Amino acid sequence: MTTTVPRFEELAAPSDWRTVEFISDLHLQASEPATFQAWRRYLQKTEASAVFILGDLFEVWVGDDCTSDADGAFEAECCAVLREAARNRPIFFMHGNRDFLVGARFLAACGLTGLHDPTVLHFAGERTVLSHGDLLCLDDVDYQRFRLQARSAEWQQRFLSQPLAVRRQQARGIREQSEARKQAGDATYADLDGPATQDWLRAAGARTLIHGHTHRPAVHALGTGLQRVVLSDWDAAAHPPRAEVLRLSPGQGLERLSAVPM
Repeated sequence: MTTTVPRFEELAAPSDWRTVEFISDLHLQASEPATFQAWRRYLQKTEASAVFILGDLFEVWVGDDCTSDADGAFEAECCAVLREAARNRPIFFMHGNRDFLVGARFLAACGLTGLHDPTVLHFAGERTVLSHGDLLCLDDVDYQRFRLQARSAEWQQRFLSQPLAVRRQQARGIREQSEARKQAGDATYADLDGPATQDWLRAAGARTLIHGHTHRPAVHALGTGLQRVVLSDWDAAAHPPRAEVLRLSPGQGLERLSAVPM
């Protein structure tokens, strides 16, 4: 499967920003309280000038009205955490493949700034491309077809017009099917396409792509001075725990930090 170079939005960091931090793929859900607590502590303690959430903050999102029913207490608590954190510094949110239905209503309630995928960040004298990463997984043809369909206004309107209880039930079914495939060993995960990633970086005039989605934290050299830096997923209950933050500052460059005391 091939893709064209997408439209990039540009974000110029204010001159008083000293450090920015990136996280993704926390997959927050009520059944995993350790990860939620680690995330809340991180947002309370970080001294970053800005925090960028690059997709899949939530395991699933069935619409911004999900905080309005009895099952929405967890989502409402997440909103409260974000709202408090956003009082202290800008928090940017980019959609992932699990939470692409997060809308303007939720962002406004939490004080978040929505971030286009992809965005070029101007900071520390560099142009850095930010993306969730799924759009570059070209070998996952079935997913790319679904992504194209699910990001359309028509599909989203049709899904969101269903009763909230029905949407929650559908989401549970999808998660159960996904977990069953994992347990059976049938789940395969495509990685980012190298040539397409290079095309993105050249078109953006950038040397580095920072992304999540694949849950394979690493730095990949792409040749001619280009690289992609992969964020970690979060699972604070794992052994050892996974809760990594990527920090970027002018003096230190990119650093990986744990949000969980070791």
